[in-house]
Amino acid sequence: MALSGPVVLAVLFAALLHAGWNALIKSGRDKALDTGLVHSIGIFLAIPLLMHTGLPPVAAWPYMAASLLIHIGYYIALTGAYKHGDLSLTYPVMRGSAPLLVALGSLGFIGEAMSATAWAGIVLLSIGVVTLGLSRSALRDSGESQRGKALAFAVANAGIIALYTVVDGIGVRIAGDALAYVATLFLFDGIPFLLLVLWRRPGQRRAALAYMAGRWRIALIGSVASLGSYGIALWAMTRAPVAVVAALRETSVLFAAVIGVVFLREAFGWQRAAGTLVIVAGVMMLRLG
Repeated sequence: MALSGPVVLAVLFAALLHAGWNALIKSGRDKALDTGLVHSIGIFLAIPLLMHTGLPPVAAWPYMAASLLIHIGYYIALTGAYKHGDLSLTYPVMRGSAPLLVALGSLGFIGEAMSATAWAGIVLLSIGVVTLGLSRSALRDSGESQRGKALAFAVANAGIIALYTVVDGIGVRIAGDALAYVATLFLFDGIPFLLLVLWRRPGQRRAALAYMAGRWRIALIGSVASLGSYGIALWAMTRAPVAVVAALRETSVLFAAVIGVVFLREAFGWQRAAGTLVIVAGVMMLRLG
């Protein structure tokens, strides 16, 4: 397996989609409801896809079941991070800490050995992403009182991201069809979390339903972006090392930073610019490795 040019371009597009749906969630008033709505709507995308592809083989089902459970923890940590911190602070910490954990996990559980250049690229990319996220402007914008909570949720989610990435990397290779695999995930993925959110609001369900009724069009866009982003990433993992694809996908932080500055009015300073340059250097080393 090698990181070819078409795979690089596809994963970069997946990164853009991933940053986009995260920005949609951050832009809403209720992060938990928006997260649940984005992924519960995925069922309406998954059903026609599965009618076309069919279900994945039975051997892949245990990995999908494990991934679904892990993703519930992911959504809980994601909404917690966005509740207490800016997109440009929490998103880079979540995504930047995960590639090294994925590399270690893929080495231990998949047996994927990488070149020294690829390892250097992953390390550089992680450093760049975290540097961009922990810039002074991001820390200042997030506020002193909420910063610790935001970072705690973000760091916890990095471990969760690494866990489901390795599980799905194995599962999609067993399935042999990335589209069928991701469609099955989305068939069952969002409903449990949305029900959990509503269950925790016994006196606010009518207001929650009214809020979602006004957000479903935006959520549908987010759901398409989320399914497309992860589907492309899983497809790439059948053609390139899991750790390399996971690291390259985290270039989404660059798109998130731009979205945060342009649309969410978040600041951008010299430290984020330096982090961006380090990320680009890491991507180049991944390609060479």
